[in-house]
Amino acid sequence: MDLLEFVDHFFNAFGATIVVPIMIFIIALLLRLPFKRALLSGIYAGVGLTGFSWIIGMFTPVVTKMIHQMVNNSEIKLSVVDIGWQAGALASFGSSVGLSFFVFGLIAEFILFAVGVTKVFMPSNLWNNFGFMIWGTLAYYVTDNYWLSIGLSFFILLYTLLLAEVQADCWSSYYKINNATVCAAQNIVQTIPAIILDPLWNILKLNRIKSTPQHLQQRLGLLGEPTSLGALLGLLIGILANLPRLASYTAWGQILRFAIQLSAVMTIFPLVTDVFAQAFKPLAESIDQQRLKRENDEKGSADPVDDRKRWFLAVDDGVGYGEPATIIAGVILIPIMVAIAFILPGNRSLPVVDLIALPFMIESIVAITNGNILKVIANGIVWFSIGLYCSSWLGHIYTGAITHYGAAIPAGIVLVTSFNLMARPLNALVFAAFISRNPIWIALCIVIYLVLLFALRRYRPQVWRYLRKRAALNGGTKN
Repeated sequence: MDLLEFVDHFFNAFGATIVVPIMIFIIALLLRLPFKRALLSGIYAGVGLTGFSWIIGMFTPVVTKMIHQMVNNSEIKLSVVDIGWQAGALASFGSSVGLSFFVFGLIAEFILFAVGVTKVFMPSNLWNNFGFMIWGTLAYYVTDNYWLSIGLSFFILLYTLLLAEVQADCWSSYYKINNATVCAAQNIVQTIPAIILDPLWNILKLNRIKSTPQHLQQRLGLLGEPTSLGALLGLLIGILANLPRLASYTAWGQILRFAIQLSAVMTIFPLVTDVFAQAFKPLAESIDQQRLKRENDEKGSADPVDDRKRWFLAVDDGVGYGEPATIIAGVILIPIMVAIAFILPGNRSLPVVDLIALPFMIESIVAITNGNILKVIANGIVWFSIGLYCSSWLGHIYTGAITHYGAAIPAGIVLVTSFNLMARPLNALVFAAFISRNPIWIALCIVIYLVLLFALRRYRPQVWRYLRKRAALNGGTKN
């Protein structure tokens, strides 16, 4: 426990903006980058994370206020309120299971990569380990079984790495960072609806509707630019939040301010994203150079899809947040998910603070659908609606766990949730299997994972080619 307490104090003292850059710097040196480039990669990572923190920190209270006003206008009360992922992260670092995973999970990530269980190098994105830690923390609160709980965190890590590898080629190609992928437990499971529902959307002809940012710009001209779209979406959300008082000039003051604020976010965020991406591009390029050298030596195929030794660097979701299709679709989903929360039968969960995280949450869908905004929204509606039921079911457990492990709940709120962490159908299903303590259900989870892992190891090139073919049906390649 002394070691775990030291890790807790160390991370609290330095935080992600210091720890992650140090990790990137070390990895860059291991990849034999020159010292100067390695140092710059680490600094860019810290600058990017700081920029994200500033922008989201300033914008979250603004958009949260608008959402609260929309909620109050409806006069519908939902008992499980989203207060953001930060409380869950804090509780994760406050539990023995969470801290144990942060230490030993990092070691496991190195080993899994070294022995070839995964081709995704997860330690480069260690901050997002709290996405695994929170589920073990919840399980420990419910079962008081340390080994079962930490086993759950490790199992979620395993299938997260598997899903990250499945979508890695698409993500790398779409977001233009070679040999990189996202691998956050709270955001990677959107790979599932993106793949499973795609044939349905094609039957409905959504792939034939040109709804990528490039086509929007061609059709709408100035109105298709992210800056202009941000202003229009801000205007729409502002009006929805002020419907009862549109005759008031103060309401229009708020509406117009929000339109400019959202426009600013959609303009500035891509700039910060570009800076953040500079932390990972040299590393990804080094991996690619090593791959090409190996292929030349072995006289192998030039197509990276066929390279079974190809591996990927796990990068923070912030790298893709500011990409036009990602941020546009994410912002459009904000009022949609609020409306769905009200009309969904049996739902008790109200997404609020974590709605600003929607662009993070849809990156895998964006990559797999090649930036088809209509498909991204359709997938988001289906998957996150199911997620609302998961969040409702987990309300009592999540509230009890985060208060037990040190997070504060705002006054006047009985039950809380995190839309980003808890509205996860696959994670919730696995969690239910583990806390049941039924060996049959747990064994079934493990067997399904092993079958999928075997299939990926044997048929990875075919899987990637299939996903490339499906992505190509969505109106051309992203420029």
